[in-house]
Order: sequence, then structure tokens, then C-alpha cells
Amino acid sequence: MLRGIDVSSYQSHSYGTDGLHFVFVKATEGRSYVNPKLTAQTKTARDADCVVGFYHFLWPGNIDAQAAYFVSKAPERAGDVLACDWETTSSGTRASNAEKDRFIREVKRLRPGNKCVLYCNRDFWLNVDTTSYAGDGLWIADYVGAGKPRVQAKWLFHQYTDDPVDKNVGQFSSEAALRQWAGAA
Repeated sequence: MLRGIDVSSYQSHSYGTDGLHFVFVKATEGRSYVNPKLTAQTKTARDADCVVGFYHFLWPGNIDAQAAYFVSKAPERAGDVLACDWETTSSGTRASNAEKDRFIREVKRLRPGNKCVLYCNRDFWLNVDTTSYAGDGLWIADYVGAGKPRVQAKWLFHQYTDDPVDKNVGQFSSEAALRQWAGAA
């Protein structure tokens, strides 16, 4: 399995990349927030020759506007992966299943050359999701053994811990396979 991490403004722009194959960087949230470390964190991943992904923390409402905002701020390069981060917001709300699905479809329409995946935790996948739509793949958070998320669904990425950083594994046979899937090959 391939190793990766995901970072946001809470992490340094100069995080360690030894042994990593991919890095997801938080790009945006809602319709007004941009990660102030987006450019620097992206550079760190690219300098380490990692596959780079960008995620948007989805809020309920204004879905098309959020998708447009996300793709306007996330760098655009062949082989980058885009992700919809679907979880409970700081105000205790969440986007509906229909909104989550619409966001992913709109991002795919706006950026047809990039893969778009769904990030959510195990509870959301099993108890909130009713459509099982994850775009080009599921990125599941379940804090158990790496590569052993407790879901029956086919997954591509597994976030298995947040200590000391959000660590992930990718269900790919090689970095070349990940690059080919992502469209960078």
C-alpha cells in the first residue's frame, strides 16, 4: 500500500515527506475560506514528487457556487486529485446526500480531467450516506489498522490515524498505478 498524509492550515507548510507517495492539501471551505498555506503546502508535496490532491470542506447550501469556488482556488494540473470533505461543520450542520452528490458531479463537470473522490468518516458512510455515490472513489476515515477500514465498500484511500498527523494509505499496487489512475502517467 502507498503512504500519504493530508494537511490543512493546522500543519506546517514544511511538513515531512519521507516515504510519502501522495499528499492531500485542504484548499477551501464553503464559499469564502482558502487555506492560507495552500501554495506553500502544495509546493512541499510537488517538490517531493508526491501525487497531490486538494480537498474542499463542504457546507450545506450554495453547492454550485462552492464547487466553482473550489476549482477556482485549487491548483489545476493533470494528475491532481480533487476531494469532497463531507462531515459535520463547526456549526453542527452537514450537507445532505443530494448536496454531496451534486458537489462531486459539479466538480467533475468543471474539471473533467481530474479525478474527484469523496472523503468521509465511517459513521457518515454507514449511517448518513444513502446514495453510496463517491465520484471516482471513496476516501474513508476509520481509525483502525492501516488499510483495514471497517466498511464493505470498495475504497481507494484510508485515513487511519490523526496522531501526530492525518496519515493515509492508498489502495494502489504502486506509485505508477496511482499516477496512472490519477491521469498523471
